[in-house]
Amino acid sequence: MDIIKVILTALLSVVSLFIIAKIMGHKQVAQLDFFDYVSGITIGSIGAELATELEKPYKPLIALCVWGGASLLLNLIAHKLPKTRKYINGTPTILLDGGKLYRANLKKAKLDLSEFMLLCREQGYFDLDEIQVAIFEHNGKVSILPRAANRPATPEDLKITAKATHIGVEVIMDGRIMGENLTRMGRDANWLHKQLQAQDYKDAKAIFLGIYHKEEDKLTLYPNE
Repeated sequence: MDIIKVILTALLSVVSLFIIAKIMGHKQVAQLDFFDYVSGITIGSIGAELATELEKPYKPLIALCVWGGASLLLNLIAHKLPKTRKYINGTPTILLDGGKLYRANLKKAKLDLSEFMLLCREQGYFDLDEIQVAIFEHNGKVSILPRAANRPATPEDLKITAKATHIGVEVIMDGRIMGENLTRMGRDANWLHKQLQAQDYKDAKAIFLGIYHKEEDKLTLYPNE
């Protein structure tokens, strides 16, 4: 009987966590701000407790709903009342601007010079002279604007007219034809079969991934190895 209770409470935990995670959205798996980070850890801990609580599983379930609801409420407040965002999510902090390091702002961000240098190196900047502005974002990332002389050259800088790039669409995955994607691209299975034969493949089963670029009318195939 205890085994059945464990299974049922574990399933309740899985279902509850899945529903709450779906309601809270993808922000929980993206780069988090402070409250989302704390909320994610706490909800996970409560979910683990719910999975093993045999006597009164409703208690951690209620706590789970309260935490999920609080997170949703704060996100709603931040969305509806922009002025509250600096209190809920925090505000960006300028750490370096025009060659000047702001000691007070580094202290406010709770970063020492070694940590700041590390964050810069992670983005490929080993010399602070290459940086025009460095901003510490509320999610813990440092955004860097390089000096004009150090930024990568663009086609506009080189007076080159660049062609627009477009996203390819998967028409074959793991040897299976993606019929819906083919139809969306205005193609069909007969067209795909002819394309496969033109590239010396018998059928889609020989292909691990096939991507169609409609603007170029080009089918790129990655065969099974």
